[in-house]
Order: sequence, then structure tokens, then C-alpha cells
Amino acid sequence: MSKIVGITYDLKSDWQGSQDDPIDASAELDGTKTIECLKVAFESAGHKVVLIGGARQLISRMASGDLKVDFVFNISEGFKGRNRESQVPAILDFYNIPFAGADALTLGVTLDKVVAKKCFIADGIPTARYFKARLEDDLAALNMLGYPLFVKTLHEGTSKGITQKSRVENLQELKVQVEHVNRNYKQPALVEEFIKGTEFTVGVIGNNPPVAMPVVQYAIAGKTTLGNEFYSYRHVAEKLVEHICPAPIEEKLALRLQELAVRAYQSVDCRDFGRVDFRVDEKGNPYVLEINPLPNLSPDDVFVLFGKSQGMSYNQIINKILDEALMRLGLLEGVYNK
Repeated sequence: MSKIVGITYDLKSDWQGSQDDPIDASAELDGTKTIECLKVAFESAGHKVVLIGGARQLISRMASGDLKVDFVFNISEGFKGRNRESQVPAILDFYNIPFAGADALTLGVTLDKVVAKKCFIADGIPTARYFKARLEDDLAALNMLGYPLFVKTLHEGTSKGITQKSRVENLQELKVQVEHVNRNYKQPALVEEFIKGTEFTVGVIGNNPPVAMPVVQYAIAGKTTLGNEFYSYRHVAEKLVEHICPAPIEEKLALRLQELAVRAYQSVDCRDFGRVDFRVDEKGNPYVLEINPLPNLSPDDVFVLFGKSQGMSYNQIINKILDEALMRLGLLEGVYNK
């Protein structure tokens, strides 16, 4: 049955920053190409599409009575603060408008990486040891992990704030990177033990039950054994990271990563779709780095590889996500059919 589907999103072109903003301030926002591709995908399944925009546009249309949709497909990232991803879902919940994707609580939990880690630890899911830091803290006393350490933003994604200096070897380097995050991103730093090894990501789709997609391995400059290397915002911006799907790894490790991806997804109550990032150490031990309930759905991004590896087109994988959400809400009967 066709629906009137609204899409909520925030565009890079709508970003109103200042000269004090870091170069990657708008990294998580979407481009117009992604929104157009989603629109075409939904229309290919017979739905009518309404382009809404972000929280301000949503509130404006609600106030004017101009929002006539059956359902919302939300990929809004918001602009600032650790609650930015929760804003649109909270508004939709308030007005009792059904929507695809995680709710406001899950998006708040997962954007703050320390809160997400606490959930993983409580559920026995392996994640790197960590501490949260501001420059005014006694960093030497906080650091019970030793070196090397990895310093990143507490509540950002898309490798924002990560540079080749993020891996630190001593107290002075640690202070410099904590100050970098505190000053430029206006938030505490998340400091983790550095996991030397390889890096993977696993998509998860659905609810009852959620299903892990094939494992994707990251390669930098053709290297899959990263060792002390890691990818930074520069790698993302300059498209220097290669995604290999399915990952050329032993089945035992692939199954372990898929199992942990589903467990992490369920630990924080993700819905409909999400992506879990991993680092695997040199002994083959996997660690969840983070979970992203709002992965990039651009045709060029890694999430679409999961579907392509199973013979699904972009339109099919997007409509599978939509159908999973509609079935969860009782708005669609039956099983997704390619």
C-alpha cells in the first residue's frame, strides 16, 4: 500500500557556521544528492514523497497545519549539541507522527559515546577501555590505561576531530589533543586505549529479528592490516578509504562481528537500521568502537554496499528499511519482497 512519506534531514548547504568553527563542522550533514536519491527510491515503490527539512522546518509546518504525511523517514542530524540528533524524533513523538529509525532516547544515548559504552559494558559487549577528559582535569591521574591512547570527540561522528595526531604516546601529546577537542568542538574528549589491528563495519537492518549484513573491511591506501594506522576526517573528505565487502576474513571472525553488531544494536534499542563499527586487535579480539543509528544513506557510502553484496539495488535496500519500519508500526503487512 502506497504512503505519503515525509523525509526529515539537514543539508550541508543549510549550515550557518562561524569563522571559529573547525573545518569539519558540517561533516555529518547530508548533500542534496542523498535526499534526491531517497525520494526517487521511495517513489519507485509507489509512495508519494514530501521533503520536510530539519527541526525548524518541521515545527513550522506543524504549526501551519501544512504537514500532511502518513509517515516520516528521518535522517536529520541536527546542528549543535549532544541532543541534536534527538530533536526531530522528539517532535515527531510529541505530535504522534510515526517515523522510521531510532527514537530520541536511543539517538541521545548513541551520540554520547560514553553513555553508549556504558550500555555495551552492562551487556557484556567488548569495547575499548576509556576515560572522559577536559584539559583542567588531572590527565595523568585519569589515565589508568597506559599509552598509546586515542583521543576523539565525545559526541560527534564522521571522524570529526580526528587527525593523525589523535593517537598519542605521552602526557604532553594527550594534553594537546584533549585541548584540541575541548576548544574546537566545545565538549569533553573521549580518550580510549588504542587498539592496534584492523577495522570493520557491520550494518544491521530490521527489528524482529534484526539481521546483520555482510561484514565490510576498511582499507587505507590498499592496506587492510592497519596496525597503528586509522582513518581520519581527511581520509573521509578525500575519499581515501576503501570499503571491501564482503570482508576477506575467516568465517569465524565474520560471524562474531555480526553477532556483536546485533547485540550492540539491541543494547541501545536501535530500530529499523543502523551500523556498528569495530576495531579488531592483533590477536583477533573485536571491540565495538561505536554504533550509528543514522548512517549515511548516500549511494556512494558504505551502508549501500551491504545490500549490493546481496544483489540488491540502492532503491531496494532503501525500501527494505522503509518496509521494516512500516511493519514495526503495523502500517504494512507481509514480508519485504525484492
